[in-house]
Amino acid sequence: MDIFQKCDEYRLVRELRSANLYAYFRNISSPQEPVVTMDGQKVVMLGSNNYLGLTNHPEVKAAAAEALARYGTGCAGSRLLNGTLDIHTELEERLAEFMGTESALTFSTGYQVNVGVLSCLIGRHDVAFLDALNHASIIDGVRLGFGKSLKYKHNDMEDLEGKLARTADEKARLIVVDGVFSMEGDLCDLPNLVRLKNEYGARLMVDDAHGLGVLGENGRGTAEHFGLENEVDLIMGTFSKSLATVGGFIAGDQIVIDFIKHHARSQIFSAAPPPAMAAAVMKALEIVEREPERRKQLWDHTAYMKRELDNLGFDTGNSDSPVIPLLVGDEFTTFSMAIRLQEEGVFANPVVPPAVPAGQAMIRTSYMATHTLEHLDMALAALAKVGRELNVI
Repeated sequence: MDIFQKCDEYRLVRELRSANLYAYFRNISSPQEPVVTMDGQKVVMLGSNNYLGLTNHPEVKAAAAEALARYGTGCAGSRLLNGTLDIHTELEERLAEFMGTESALTFSTGYQVNVGVLSCLIGRHDVAFLDALNHASIIDGVRLGFGKSLKYKHNDMEDLEGKLARTADEKARLIVVDGVFSMEGDLCDLPNLVRLKNEYGARLMVDDAHGLGVLGENGRGTAEHFGLENEVDLIMGTFSKSLATVGGFIAGDQIVIDFIKHHARSQIFSAAPPPAMAAAVMKALEIVEREPERRKQLWDHTAYMKRELDNLGFDTGNSDSPVIPLLVGDEFTTFSMAIRLQEEGVFANPVVPPAVPAGQAMIRTSYMATHTLEHLDMALAALAKVGRELNVI
């Protein structure tokens, strides 16, 4: 059998393209602003994770440009060897200060954080407990480790407790969960996760990619939102959402971060993050702290859209964040809706299995502090028109 046979048998993309319904890898020729340009058309962006609107902020771009001029475009090596610049160290100290932890370690991408951290922590005698809707990077990281993983039903604390109770006491336990679930937009049940962690002697890691900058009085994320920052052992965050660039980090106790620094293969064997990225993140953090009104504006937009979408008859699930899904169900209809929305001047993301469970295909919408009510009302008009046209509402 030819190893490429599976490639020929994978026909979904070809079928979507032939039906003019392929809605991935769409070209955008402008910054990630509330309105973007696609093939000369201006469309309202409801598909970006640029929650605070900082990716095109002039101060962030200026900081990145200054670092580019000083350090060049890259580091030409890994952090372990020649690739650690003083700006990387400064960023990690700044992140630890912001998160209120002893230490932090940066990675070149958010995906690499979860893959590296989990694969080096989950050993042969360890068990990871994962929410069924955790991000793919969490699942992949645990798979690369030598331990065992047990999935519990989404946000079902009774199911999790049963699995914890059935695990031998000599097994080291790590609960890993998304703070904000990236497709559904709901929050983890952090108070009960902390209760179970303490009751069963487990450790707790929260992937706060979509909570950082968004949740909490100071934007520190899910743990701050629930007032449980001292109860979470490790917090993972990314720079590709609220912090305006690319990369990620893990924050926690010094002794744990030091172990990860010397054992996480995705960090040790990858080139160091570009210096312009580090400078952009530090400037973005500065803006997050000095302009809390951005977070308030984001939540005002979120509340408005959740209310109006529910009133139109869309099923928005249990979203409690600026990620608001529109449940469609059928995959073909979901792709059709994404294309029709673009024709009507709105960019939104089609999400189908395996990113969501079978039968739960959806249009994923997300919002920015820099949207205006005019943008949102234009989007609502298009969503109403297309939703009725395709019998989604």
